Amino acid sequence: MRMVMFLRGINVGGVRVPMDALRILLQEAGLIEAKTWLQTGNAMFSSGKTAANLKKDIEKRLTERFDYEAFAHVLSLDELKNIVASYPFRTPKEMHRYAILCSSAAVVNELMTAASELFDNTERIAAGDKVVYWEAPKGTTTSSPFGKLLAKARYKEITTTRNLNTLEKMISDAV
Repeated sequence: MRMVMFLRGINVGGVRVPMDALRILLQEAGLIEAKTWLQTGNAMFSSGKTAANLKKDIEKRLTERFDYEAFAHVLSLDELKNIVASYPFRTPKEMHRYAILCSSAAVVNELMTAASELFDNTERIAAGDKVVYWEAPKGTTTSSPFGKLLAKARYKEITTTRNLNTLEKMISDAV
């Protein structure tokens, strides 16, 4: 089955994981046709293992090889396609589109509750299946109320944010 993986917090803050080294690590883990995108830990591969088993194995290998606490989100390519197809907003050019991948529905609910308390009408947020969709004005991603919430340590191991343009590119490259 084609799977995708998204790492949280690499190639920032002193944690360096070169994409060539990541691809080799994935191949050593027995994953087939491993491919990476950008420098952010986006990868695609084939495997017969479950997402949960892959997550544990890859996190362990990354932690041992690169000496950092690794956090991975692993899902099937079909799940990623559904996430992208379900994006709920018609985004104007001055906005960025994001999908926040969450480890559980409880995390989605927590983020939605927190977002409702800080909402300032410059961002749009909607819940999906283990994902929160987010639209923010360009140039405000890290300074917006919701962006600041996502940066909290609490969400380090249970979320990762990706631009929809990147996810669309990964899907089109998979075909």
